[in-house]
Parts: sequence; C-alpha cells; structure tokens
Amino acid sequence: MSVHVSLREIEDGDLPILYEQQRDTQAVRMAAFPAREEADFMAHWARVRSNPDNILLAILADGEVAGSIMSWEMEGQREVGYGVGRAFWGRGIATQALRQLLTQLPQRPLFGYTAVHNTASMRVLEKCGFVRVGQSQGVLNVDGELVDELVFRLD
Repeated sequence: MSVHVSLREIEDGDLPILYEQQRDTQAVRMAAFPAREEADFMAHWARVRSNPDNILLAILADGEVAGSIMSWEMEGQREVGYGVGRAFWGRGIATQALRQLLTQLPQRPLFGYTAVHNTASMRVLEKCGFVRVGQSQGVLNVDGELVDELVFRLD
C-alpha cells in the first residue's frame, strides 16, 4: 500500500502531535535521546523556530502529521534529522521525506547521526545516498547510559 508523503512548514497545531510522538518509550529508545517535558519541548521548538537558518518541516503521510524533518547548522556543518511517530514506522515515510528534503537542500556535504542500534534510521540515510564516515563513542546519555553514534555524510 503506497503512502503519499509531503512536507510543509511546522505549524503551531503540529506541536502537540510531535510532543506526544517524542514521548513514546520505543521512540526514545531508538533515538537514544530522552523525551522532553512539555514546557521544555515547547521552549525548544520556540527557540529552533526563531532561527531563520533552520529548516523545520512537518512530514505528512496521506495528509496526517507523521513526524518532522529538519536541517540545521552545527559547528560549521549542515546536519539533517527526522523523527516519525511509531504508528508510521516501517512504511518508508522517513525515506520519502528525506529524499524530498534533499531536493530542497543543495548544500553539500550534509551530515546525519544515528545511534548504533537504530538500524532503521541507518537504512533511511543509506537509501538516500549517505555513507557512513565515522563513529563517536559515548556521545549520548540516555537514562544514565552512554550510547555510541554513527556519522553519515552525503557529498
């Protein structure tokens, strides 16, 4: 069954959906990034939305908010990141969304990072042409646990 994926600017009404998605325990485990409390989540989004250099888009699957995809500058590198709610996993939505974002982002190289155990995210990056270029040890601290992270690059 084919899913129509599209991207659009993040709207205020998307934030409660994205907040609930980032609270999902399996999503937290896959991303190796702790969920934010609601006030912290809203403050974070207010801050990143105020930076005109950030690209912040809602991922729509058949018109429904499935997650978000973004790109930002960090330490002189342009990075990409994405998250899709668990109800939308395994349907190729993140891959389609990243492919669409890449057509809007001519800057290269681009970098993507994923926890070493997140094989689904690795596949998304690889399907979109990213190549693994490194690994960082113990960079993320989730529930007191250090998690290794893989670095991918698209030239």
